[in-house]
Amino acid sequence: MAANTTPGLQIQATKQCIPASQNVSKMSTMSFNFGSKRKSFTDFRSSSHISLTKPIHSFKLAPIKFERMVTKAMSGASEQVPVSGLPIDLRGKRAFIAGIADDNGYGWAIAKSLAAAGAEILVGTWVPALNIFETSLRRGKFDQSRVLPDGSLMEIAKVYPLDAVFDSPEDVPEDVKTNKRYAGSSKWTVSEVAESVKQDFGTIDILVHSLANGPEVSKPLSETSRKGYLAAISASSYSFISLLKHFLPIMNPGGATISLTYIASERIIPGYGGGMSSAKAALESDTKVLAFEAGRKHKVRVNTISAGPLGSRAAKAIGFIDMMINYSLENAPLQKELYAEEVGNTAAFLASPLASAITGATVYVDNGLNAMGVGVDSPAFTGLDIPKDNKS
Repeated sequence: MAANTTPGLQIQATKQCIPASQNVSKMSTMSFNFGSKRKSFTDFRSSSHISLTKPIHSFKLAPIKFERMVTKAMSGASEQVPVSGLPIDLRGKRAFIAGIADDNGYGWAIAKSLAAAGAEILVGTWVPALNIFETSLRRGKFDQSRVLPDGSLMEIAKVYPLDAVFDSPEDVPEDVKTNKRYAGSSKWTVSEVAESVKQDFGTIDILVHSLANGPEVSKPLSETSRKGYLAAISASSYSFISLLKHFLPIMNPGGATISLTYIASERIIPGYGGGMSSAKAALESDTKVLAFEAGRKHKVRVNTISAGPLGSRAAKAIGFIDMMINYSLENAPLQKELYAEEVGNTAAFLASPLASAITGATVYVDNGLNAMGVGVDSPAFTGLDIPKDNKS
């Protein structure tokens, strides 16, 4: 009997070349293939797997060398014999991702991973950015970023104008209604978008909140105005409550929602002000309460991902994102760059049946930085034997 193929999200960790001048110990490789058909070693490069490396000759503790790894969500099925594995198969599922306005942030990476696993993708884009986003998409400027691991392009079934700060048309002030950046767009409040999705597609299975804005983010919290503080809360945390409220009625039982948070919710991050730290703390607290309510009433799971710093266009508006990336590289347990795909793949897992018992959780995807109590690059620790990446 011929075996059936099972397309699904698969995870591939590829190691970059290491200069010959670097000392590399012998390593063994253990691969987990999340496909449905066995591939030969020659074809394994185009298959998907997770490669984990560890020394095989000694268990002696020594400073660990981390190789730079690129993680990609993979779709499609192999063409040979099935192998054991846990496929992330989201075929037949529909996802609405709120907050995508370009091709280099976490929202885009999540959309790609969900698409690689077989989900249909719907996008909500901030109204003032809608025209540029749709034009870039139509003219092929995002084509390179749309490429999935099987070579196909991620398809976006529909892009909806969205401003998640407003729940209904009655909430929109006159100066926004008449703003030229909103001209030509309609039905972009949260309730209207949910209704439009219902009319166009009926139901969804996955809801992703990738939204945040703090107009006074560069101000210390003690200097933040009431207006700026409430604006940060409204755009960055209450917007998730609103999305969930209006989309839950059209979410299928067993569905999942995912938001994005940041370690500033529980640790002091100087420069991340304007009420944004408060907004992220509120988002994480709301995740627990909403997990209970949505789980009991609708059998929908609610989780949030605490992602490490990424040099996206949106993050660069904060002004010190490069410092945070460098800080993470120096102080996180895993001394490597954080890739958007790693957050995307985590979101795909959380949206899948493999995470069917996970809800109300804050999942850290930050190379372990959240676990640190101090910055080990501080001069105060000079002289201590602190493990470091061997770069010689």
